[in-house]
Amino acid sequence: MFTIPDELIAVGKKRMEGHAVQGFVRSYGNPQPKLLLVGEAPGENEIATGIPFIGRAGTELMKSLESIGLTRDDVYMTSTVRSRPYKWGTKKERDGTIVKRTYNRAPKTSEILAHAPLLDYEIHYLQPLLVVTLGTIGLQRLLGKSAKVTEIHGQKIYRPIQYLHNFEDSHYTLTSKSFVIVPTFHPASVFYRPSLREHVFQDWQKIGQYVKETSS
Repeated sequence: MFTIPDELIAVGKKRMEGHAVQGFVRSYGNPQPKLLLVGEAPGENEIATGIPFIGRAGTELMKSLESIGLTRDDVYMTSTVRSRPYKWGTKKERDGTIVKRTYNRAPKTSEILAHAPLLDYEIHYLQPLLVVTLGTIGLQRLLGKSAKVTEIHGQKIYRPIQYLHNFEDSHYTLTSKSFVIVPTFHPASVFYRPSLREHVFQDWQKIGQYVKETSS
């Protein structure tokens, strides 16, 4: 099975020091994947189990894969950031007690940059035929800030992607090779905007057709 070298993981953790993040989740998947899935960052459930894409969002993603005849074993699952970005907040318990707790948050630009070498390594060595970005964070990590999932979801885009030429760089460089990217919404998006569910379904039907085209 394909794995990121421990030395590179240690670099990623070192580069994340000082950020409000928690734990580390390794990527998972087939070394010759039908799809490379790029998500945002692990959440509370992923950190607790060490398994990417579980919980409610993971269940939605598995349904989408199943709808096109795929399972976890057919794909490679990764994310822009491997540690859980968190923020502090409060929660009211059933007895009325107010307690402090951590909540998931979107990763900052500096945190995405810190873990960029990990995703770059995976893409370089896996050489995926099809990359599916799940949500805005993964899409903009590869195609830049101007890319908007609401405008290009479900489309097959063939172009170079961003990577860090050197660990010390603060700006991305474009690859000399082009990759096929298909953006879609994050699996959790349907919980906050139920109207997106039909868009997500249609996107995955297109992804299934693209998989058949690349496999033929």
